Amino acid sequence: MPPPRPHSPKPRRHTAFRKTLAPLALGTLLVGTLGVGSAAASQEEDPGPVRVSGAENAVDRTEIARTGVSIDLVEDDGTLLATASPGEVEEITDLGYGVADASPSVEAMHPDDGYTSYPEVVEHVEGLVAEYPDLAHSEVYGQSHEGRDLVAVRISDDPGVDQDEPEVLFTHSQHAREPLTVEMAVHIMDMLTEGYGSDERITELVDTREIWIVPNANPDGTEYDQSGDTWQNWRKTREPNEGSDALGTDMNRNWAHEWGCCGGSSGDPESSTYRGHAPESATEVEALADFVRSREVDGEQQITTAIDFHTFGELVLWPFGHTYDETTDGMNQDEYDTHQALGELMAGSNGYTPQQSSDLYITDGSINDWLWADQGIVNFTFEMYPSSPGDGGFYPPSDVIEEETARNEEPVLDLLGYADCPYRVIGEEETYCG
Repeated sequence: MPPPRPHSPKPRRHTAFRKTLAPLALGTLLVGTLGVGSAAASQEEDPGPVRVSGAENAVDRTEIARTGVSIDLVEDDGTLLATASPGEVEEITDLGYGVADASPSVEAMHPDDGYTSYPEVVEHVEGLVAEYPDLAHSEVYGQSHEGRDLVAVRISDDPGVDQDEPEVLFTHSQHAREPLTVEMAVHIMDMLTEGYGSDERITELVDTREIWIVPNANPDGTEYDQSGDTWQNWRKTREPNEGSDALGTDMNRNWAHEWGCCGGSSGDPESSTYRGHAPESATEVEALADFVRSREVDGEQQITTAIDFHTFGELVLWPFGHTYDETTDGMNQDEYDTHQALGELMAGSNGYTPQQSSDLYITDGSINDWLWADQGIVNFTFEMYPSSPGDGGFYPPSDVIEEETARNEEPVLDLLGYADCPYRVIGEEETYCG
């Protein structure tokens, strides 16, 4: 059983909007959902939710992922929930796996009015900075393909100044159809500002850390996902791909470490895991990578730890994703043990399952791998609530937002606590931190 969850924060300060979740039947999905960017695209070609049976281990799951599908969840019995086009379904079947439609019921896809649009995120950030000018500062680190400001928020005791303090990065919504991650960003911002001065632990951490929050890394995608009367089930960015009608790149396959190396992404623009035509070819990935690189001072990366939030599955994942090996040329035993120990510590608080990313299946070009291998940042991917599609999948009802974001308060604070020397978690602070 998960441990008791922390208290919920004060009510949020944003205006809600209403979205309806449409039943998604394979072959009859809404025009313009995952993988197909043209409004004229045939509905028969659109990806939809399926269950895949017969995958017994990570090698099997990797074989299935290499067809280009997005594996969205590994269920307790080993069945996979995936997003697949009819062509990909045919490939999976040819490999010998069973495939069944997994379209959610109309009853499960009810109207909801609790999620935060990107303009509301920006408004919330502006309000936060105005209310807490001594704690919160925002900056625009780039523009999305469609021209939206990409915003980062710094929370510290002197937020307008670069201090000689360890920095921590929290990123959200690389995948557009994961709106609960944006609510996680709002919760972290509110927790740290509202708790400062009254909560001793939060006050000490804000005084001794610089905390960066990117509340929505893919605003074009999320705005499209939230357009119209139904959720669009959209994963990627919205940037055109030369030579294809399909829009968008999977941001979390476009990072410049072992990009496209290992069958952990797709080279097909219509795939939901399309890696782009080159590393950092997605406008939003290049901007975020440049922002992370900008935190280097005198040859030393100031960001020491990070979490990239996703949904769903209730997992804490650590590098590497491109290899099944724990230790490699880019990860020695102490480094692996540090990731594992911190991951297990945080999972002990939120009740998630901790594991190396590739224990699920091989992925390449992920932010997880890049942050560690390229920047030396101890980092994790959190797959948030729910643990099953029956509880809403990518779009759980908004009445779980407060509980499921508060569930990660302790892990966030734990990571902040170890930001000065992550190796302390394995008792090696003298070796690595002087």
